[in-house]
Amino acid sequence: MSITTTTLTRAAGIAAALSGLIYIGIQFIHPADQVASLTTQNWVTVHSLSLGMAVLGLIGLTGIYLRQVRQVGLLGLIAYAMFGLFFILQSAFVFAEAFIAPLVAADAPKFAVSFVGLFGRSAAVTDLGPLAALPLVGGLLYIGGALLFGIAIVRARVLSRGAGILLIVAAAVTPVAGALLPHTLERMAAIPMGLALIWLGYSLWSDQRTVGAQTLSDGHGSRLDRTTAV
Repeated sequence: MSITTTTLTRAAGIAAALSGLIYIGIQFIHPADQVASLTTQNWVTVHSLSLGMAVLGLIGLTGIYLRQVRQVGLLGLIAYAMFGLFFILQSAFVFAEAFIAPLVAADAPKFAVSFVGLFGRSAAVTDLGPLAALPLVGGLLYIGGALLFGIAIVRARVLSRGAGILLIVAAAVTPVAGALLPHTLERMAAIPMGLALIWLGYSLWSDQRTVGAQTLSDGHGSRLDRTTAV
């Protein structure tokens, strides 16, 4: 199998779609953000999946950006940097949730309570230092990055504009859900974001499939032309 730009870009499309699929799926099996959940297998499983989702999301996002890098311009670069940084921060945080927090739960219960409560809307009982700013920073990168990236996609007219619009809607719904819904229902705001990632991944994959088919067709045609000329 030869590794080409088209192959890598199609793989990025698959990665984006898988990221969105995982993002939706984990919302229905996510354990309660409580210290008691830290020692369960479900906690490790869900946050391991979240780590995979973040890594796949970054790969997919990179492919989506590079496919339309000229068309999205400076706005697209800013959006990619913001949204990409969110996935990087998320991967680091969910790694700690999956593999570090369970180990320190017994020896540092106050830290465990505060750490788990970062995104569970629970008040911290000990000083977390810079970690305390993570929900705010992550939220701004997530909402702002997705919103700007969706706008850039719509303006670029390279991939599906519908997927770009859905990404914008998903970003706009997130703070509304956070303000109006309890935490258990707030998770459902991830569904439109997951669907947007799936749609964008499919759009990128199908776009490259068309490009690849066109390239093969052109190459075959050129060979026929040379044969005829001889």
